[in-house]
Amino acid sequence: MKILIGNDHAGTELKFEIMKHLEDEGYEVKNFGTDTTDRVDYPKVGEKVAEALVAGEGDLAVLICGTGVGITLAANKVPGIRAGVCSDTTTAHLIREHNHANIIGIGARIVGPELAKDIVDSYLNAEPMGGRHQERVDMITAIEKKYSR
Repeated sequence: MKILIGNDHAGTELKFEIMKHLEDEGYEVKNFGTDTTDRVDYPKVGEKVAEALVAGEGDLAVLICGTGVGITLAANKVPGIRAGVCSDTTTAHLIREHNHANIIGIGARIVGPELAKDIVDSYLNAEPMGGRHQERVDMITAIEKKYSR
């Protein structure tokens, strides 16, 4: 499985920890983020990762900024993206199972590296569920199509 990862300057250190963890677990990782702490605008990174994911350059993605919120908001503007911010493992698991999230956002100023790795693992180890959850994801997609004319 190929995981795309992107970050702004606030998420650089955490990005490297998560990348190493993912590679140690056997995932292929493609880095779209900055490798320095020099200022980078998170909307640009969120959009770039989301576009690459929709284009099929990866299977799932991880986005990191100070809170995880801004970069995730930007990614969600790209049609076909369902991104959610997670600060705990239960939410990470459920957004993949119930909401079929294809991007997870993490706040580098909110969670530490060990919890962040557990959050990513919980997300990646979950599988999208069908039934009523698929029906709701279809409703979300219909809303997206309605406004993306």
